[in-house]
Amino acid sequence: MKYSNENNNTLSNAGGHFTVIGAGPGDVELITLKAIKALQSADVVLYDALVSVELLDYAPNAEQIFVGKRKGCYAYQQEQINELIVSRAKSHGKVVRLKGGDPFVFGRGAEEMEYAAAHGLQVAMVPGISSCLSVPASQNIPVTKRGASESFWVITGTTKEHKLSADVALAAKSNATVVILMGMSKLSQIAELFRAEGKAETPIAIVQNGTRKDERIAVGTIASIEDEVAKQQLANPAIIIIGEVVKHRARILSIAQNQELQLSK
Repeated sequence: MKYSNENNNTLSNAGGHFTVIGAGPGDVELITLKAIKALQSADVVLYDALVSVELLDYAPNAEQIFVGKRKGCYAYQQEQINELIVSRAKSHGKVVRLKGGDPFVFGRGAEEMEYAAAHGLQVAMVPGISSCLSVPASQNIPVTKRGASESFWVITGTTKEHKLSADVALAAKSNATVVILMGMSKLSQIAELFRAEGKAETPIAIVQNGTRKDERIAVGTIASIEDEVAKQQLANPAIIIIGEVVKHRARILSIAQNQELQLSK
């Protein structure tokens, strides 16, 4: 196995070609130009549930196969997806795996690349804009800010064993911003860990369908967020952001409102 001269992100092997692409957080305009070019040259596109289907318009001549899951219902099991990648690459040529966000952040992009490479395919990776950064940003919430947060954690809320990650308890002890993906079903446990650290009044925001037209948000404190979520009936897919940086959103909104008032006088 060696690096291809055409693209230093591509590992060369005999056989078909497999590219993992990050589609970004949901807004179709947040996909990269490099990803669009890969879609345009694809013979087959295997896409996930969190991918905006409008992006498939960039691959009009490709076979398009939905392999995602919705509410626990799988179109394909992971083993079947792996086999599909290899079989389609060998029969069709270029297979693109279109995954939400960045496939190397709590996706299975790395696993699928390993499987494809082990079965003789050329493999490549096109990074995407991760939801852990872009969704907070879309709501004017920075994950770091001088005087408020010097670092941030990005944690999966639900592990392979369907339990809350032990890293959440460690993160709750720090002053860092904590971003939790796939954690809505564990919100009560998460809130309890932060309360145990004396952080009941720590700001928290939860964004559902981030960067999409149907984006919704609940903002509160650790003490109040469960009531806010119930009131607004938020559910997955959603991202949880915990920390003092959440206050930045209210400051920006306040400044904007004051400017509007000044202009209207």
